[in-house]
Amino acid sequence: MRYHALALDLDGTTLTSAHTIMPAVKEAIMRIKEQATVMLVTGRHHTAAHPYHHELGLTTPIICCNGTYVYDYDQRAVLADNAIPHELAQRFITLAHQHQLNLVMYVTDRMVYSSHQPVRYMEAMQQWATAFPPQIQPQIASVDSFEEELANSSHIWKFVAEGDIAAIQAFSNHPWIREHFSGEQSWSNRVDFARRGNSKGARLLKHLEQQGISPARLVAIGDNHNDTSMLCLAGIGIAMANAEPEVRLMADRVTRESNDEGGILEVLNSYFPI
Repeated sequence: MRYHALALDLDGTTLTSAHTIMPAVKEAIMRIKEQATVMLVTGRHHTAAHPYHHELGLTTPIICCNGTYVYDYDQRAVLADNAIPHELAQRFITLAHQHQLNLVMYVTDRMVYSSHQPVRYMEAMQQWATAFPPQIQPQIASVDSFEEELANSSHIWKFVAEGDIAAIQAFSNHPWIREHFSGEQSWSNRVDFARRGNSKGARLLKHLEQQGISPARLVAIGDNHNDTSMLCLAGIGIAMANAEPEVRLMADRVTRESNDEGGILEVLNSYFPI
């Protein structure tokens, strides 16, 4: 079968643990984008994914924050979204404070974390971001008040809680949280909270329909729980060798090597031959 589209998760999939793209993987993706639609489908904010979209020379929109919105870099515009209403965001912040969670908030054009309660991966990302030129530099900031940031932001895309995974999962089982948010584990100690109904698979399906592409002609590759919806959607859903066990079980195929070894190269060349 000839496949017409390729959906790629970033962290743990297209990227190595050093947050780079292997040269051979980059070459394969740049070849494939000339014969099929290639999309990045990520839990990242669009500013945090921009360096990779730029490096790969992609012109397609990107699906961000686990399906919360579609962003077009050329137009610098949001094409579709299901953001968190401000009143729900405020209640979420209040509950997260009560549970003493380390929190990150993804807003219109940047990611913010509390200067009073630092988040390790955000501090690391903030340092990483300084390596890029202004036009593609990820926007990350520490703030004194989530509430003030909320008041000054037009869109709230998602929240991320980092820390004790058992405590975060207990928080995610709060009745009000379950009613309004979907909590998906995106790393060993992180859970992403998006508005209920958002997922990578749901947003990707809508985009494919707009492009006239059948999901049966889609190859999707991911490694974590927030990728399962798009792996199940695709004609071929591929999990990384380094994927969570539950994710590997749900996939049609598992790569032979991890993202730090041969990565996705073998399956790219298999389903999109030269």
